Amino acid sequence: MSLRYQALRFIHPDFDLHEGQTGLVTNPDRTLQTTEGTASIRQAILMLLSTRPGERVMRPDYGCYLHRLLFSPNDDTTAGLAIHYVRRALDQWEPRIEILALDAQRSPENAAYLVITLDYRMRSTRVDDQLVLTMDLMVGES
Repeated sequence: MSLRYQALRFIHPDFDLHEGQTGLVTNPDRTLQTTEGTASIRQAILMLLSTRPGERVMRPDYGCYLHRLLFSPNDDTTAGLAIHYVRRALDQWEPRIEILALDAQRSPENAAYLVITLDYRMRSTRVDDQLVLTMDLMVGES
């Protein structure tokens, strides 16, 4: 099987829990690690959803407007906007996936957290995956 998708592996500081390490990941021999297939698409989705439009100089429209929801009340309107922003970004910038289900709701453990659940399918392999993002709407003021 040939690799269709391959990318450099990174640990996202907001979405990946890893013992203090963030950024690009290196192997013991100091070369950069790569990810393949589903993992590389997951990373692309995380990067897209955490990038604010305007951050990339050569692609000013690339990104997602989730940052606009910071300090918003954690209610159905905010959840609906989160779903809209995520769907819009994925439809525009991630043609390798098909969205199966997308939902957002208040976390039962913390009222300041909005939990976004994305079920998607890789178009090329028909492999299903799920991504769950927890967004702190109050930025540590809960």
